[in-house]
Amino acid sequence: MPVKTGLDRIEKTWLKHLNGARIGLLVHPASVNRNLQHVAEIAFRSKRFRLTAFFGPQHGIRGETQDNMIEWEGFTDKKTGLPVYSLYGHVRKPSPEMMSHIDAMAIDMQDVGARYYTFIWTMELCMQACLENNKSVVIFDRPNPIGGHITEGPVLDMNYTSFVGQRPLPVRHGMTISEIGNYLRNEFYPSLDFHVISMKGWKRKMWFDNTKLPWVLPSPNMPTLDTAVVYPGMCLLEGTMLSEGRGTTRPFEIFGAPFINPDVLIKQLNEFKLKGVIFRPMYFQPTFQKHAGKLCGGAQIHVTNREKFKSFKTGVAIIKAIHDLYPNKFQWKQHPYEYETEKMPIDILAGSNRLRNDIENGVGLDKMEKWWSEECSSFAKNVRKHYLLYK
Repeated sequence: MPVKTGLDRIEKTWLKHLNGARIGLLVHPASVNRNLQHVAEIAFRSKRFRLTAFFGPQHGIRGETQDNMIEWEGFTDKKTGLPVYSLYGHVRKPSPEMMSHIDAMAIDMQDVGARYYTFIWTMELCMQACLENNKSVVIFDRPNPIGGHITEGPVLDMNYTSFVGQRPLPVRHGMTISEIGNYLRNEFYPSLDFHVISMKGWKRKMWFDNTKLPWVLPSPNMPTLDTAVVYPGMCLLEGTMLSEGRGTTRPFEIFGAPFINPDVLIKQLNEFKLKGVIFRPMYFQPTFQKHAGKLCGGAQIHVTNREKFKSFKTGVAIIKAIHDLYPNKFQWKQHPYEYETEKMPIDILAGSNRLRNDIENGVGLDKMEKWWSEECSSFAKNVRKHYLLYK
C-alpha cells in the first residue's frame, strides 16, 4: 500500500476545533503531496481553515538560499499576497506580532533523520512561540527517509546546545518529525495544544524509496536519498576544514582536501573494516564553499548495504583517519557556526567535546563507538520508545 503523508490526509482528518481557524504554515520546498502539489496551494484552497501567513526555515520556503548558513529575510508571497516570515535571519523564533496573524501553526517539513538538520529546531521554537501566545500546533507527518528503526551516535549534552541541537537526541534519532514533536511537547511543553495528522501505511523499517513518494530536495545540498543515508556522519565534516562535498554534485558523499593522497587515505580507511560501504579514491574541485576552485584529493562513499552501514561511525572514521595521517595539516573549523560564537563547531555537532578530545588523544574507533552506543541505547530505552507513533 502506498504511504500517505499527513498532507495527503488533511482534508479528511483536519481537527474539528480548528475548523475555520487562521493558519500559519511552516514549510519548505519538499512540503508537497504525492502528486507534487505544494502544501501552500492545497492550504490556500482549503475550506477547512483560512491560510493567513507563511513561515520559512533555513533555505526558505522555496529553497531561496543555496548555501549553508545564509540568512534570508521575509517578503510578500506573489501568488497569495500573504506575508512570508523568515525564521532563519534576524529572527529564529516567531515574534508575538507574527503570531497575532494566526490561531494555529501547521508544520509540514521533510526531515532527514539527523539531529543537526535544523528544521526540527525551528519546529521547536515555533512550539515555544505557540505556547507563549496561546496558539495550537498541528504537524503533518512525513517519513524519516533513512528509516525509523536505526539509531546511532551520541546524545546531546545540554551544555552544548545550539541551533544544530537544542534538546537531548542521538545524532541518528530514527524518529519522524511528528514523533520528535511528540517528544518535545511531552517532555518540555506539556500544556501546548499539540496535534499530529499521522501518516497511513508507513512502517518503521521503510526507507524513503519504499514509500513510493516523490523525493524533493528538502534543502539544496540534500539532492537524493543517497545523500540522506550518509548525512548523519558526513555532516561532522562541517566541524573541520575538510570539504564535505559542498560545491560538487554529490555533497556529503564526496569528501577531501587539497593535501590528501586518495590512495593513502583509502588504505587507512579500509583498516577500520567498516560494514556496508566502499570508498572510491577520487579527485574533485568544489565550485563553492571550502577549497572552492582547488583540486582536492579524497574519496566518494558508496553504500553497498544500508542496513549494515553506520553513517556516524563512518564520519568519525574519516575524520580520525585524516587527523592521524596529516596531523600538521588537519584543522578543526573555528566558530562562528550556526549562531554559536563560543563552542567549537565539531563539539556542538557531536553534542559534547568528548568526540573531539578522543580523536585528538588517539582513542580507537571501536572504543569511541562503545560510549556513544551506550548513550544512544539508554535514550532509546528510557525516552524515545514512549513517543513513537508507528510500528
